[in-house]
Amino acid sequence: MKLTVEVVKNNLKIKDFTSQTEKYLNALGYTDHGLRHINIVSDRSHSIARKIGLSEHEQELAGIAGYCHDMGNFLGRTQHHYWAALLFSQVFLNEADNPNDVSTIAQAIVSHDKDELKIVNKITAILIIADKSDVHRSRVRTSKKGGRDMDIHDRVNYAVIDNDLAVDTKKKIIKLKLKLDTKFSAPLEYFEIFTERMTFCRLAAEYLGYKFGLEINDFKLL
Repeated sequence: MKLTVEVVKNNLKIKDFTSQTEKYLNALGYTDHGLRHINIVSDRSHSIARKIGLSEHEQELAGIAGYCHDMGNFLGRTQHHYWAALLFSQVFLNEADNPNDVSTIAQAIVSHDKDELKIVNKITAILIIADKSDVHRSRVRTSKKGGRDMDIHDRVNYAVIDNDLAVDTKKKIIKLKLKLDTKFSAPLEYFEIFTERMTFCRLAAEYLGYKFGLEINDFKLL
């Protein structure tokens, strides 16, 4: 079997894992880690891979890693990256034409988590940037949307009304541009909870031979 994003998305086991994860994290009141998030991360991963000149095959691997990176959450949030990699391997290791494709994707999934960051290939670096850059109002699941009693993670995500990740191949910059509604959160709060994520994005971009830039409300911060 040739692994493609379409093949993975249509796999019944993968569908069940992603569904169970969405239910579990919604019950915990977490920001979205379900179909909205994984489709955005998958699309962004595929797009980054294409824009930096990776092969069509590598683009597919990046898209698959993006789609499957969070599906282990229903087995436990703390080690979700390990669970997701193991589940992916169990489903496809004996089915894939090339076992290296499976190990490459599994490695990227394991390494996307901030506690176990080990960048060993471009697929991993791409997944980190695509995942950590997804901050937006539509990720908020709480019934207290817009309220000051929201958790800081929900409040910061809710404040972000526009999110664009651009790749400038000439200047070698991958830039995250955010439009933040300061009625709900100040830029300082963004850094309070996302400094580590932006640091990982910088490291990942450097692995790809790029610089990472961050712009909030037209102010260049990184």
